[in-house]
Amino acid sequence: MTQTLPATTGTPLISDADLKAAQDTSKAEIAHPSLPKGSSIYGSTKIFPDYQAGEGESYFTLVHGIAHESSVAFVACLQALRALRKGYESVLYFYGPGAMNAMATRGFPTTGDSGFPGEQNINSQIERFIEEGGTVYVCRFGLSLHGLREEDLIAGTIPCHPLDVQDALIHYARKGAIINSTYNL
Repeated sequence: MTQTLPATTGTPLISDADLKAAQDTSKAEIAHPSLPKGSSIYGSTKIFPDYQAGEGESYFTLVHGIAHESSVAFVACLQALRALRKGYESVLYFYGPGAMNAMATRGFPTTGDSGFPGEQNINSQIERFIEEGGTVYVCRFGLSLHGLREEDLIAGTIPCHPLDVQDALIHYARKGAIINSTYNL
């Protein structure tokens, strides 16, 4: 079967051979990859000491980020876990759309499955954080904004009244906590 191409009045279409030659020329300009795997392209000097918690110190993280919409919520969980391992009383507080992060029903085609690599990363981090002694609060109003059910929260999370967000912040500020407030739009 012969296909008739539409007539053009602009620049003529490049031939397949010329297109392939241009692609080969472009790839040959700079070797890919230019360095072998394992090459160091960044320095490794750590500027600040590896601070550890003093007696009774707290680290309070507010999370207003949506799982899989950016790395904000996931990185906040990693930072909270690192603070916990440094000896801080570490707390995660998911509020607003951040409450979605604490759902045990994530997965496809069934809960707990990964429809794409990394789909369960946030769940795994929250579960690990709780297992290692961290505290996780989840705003009930944040759940309600998205039709999420309290009974579907990750085991060990603590559902909270919407007015608790501000009072938890006051509580941890008065304790002298380091406050890490994350937000994404």
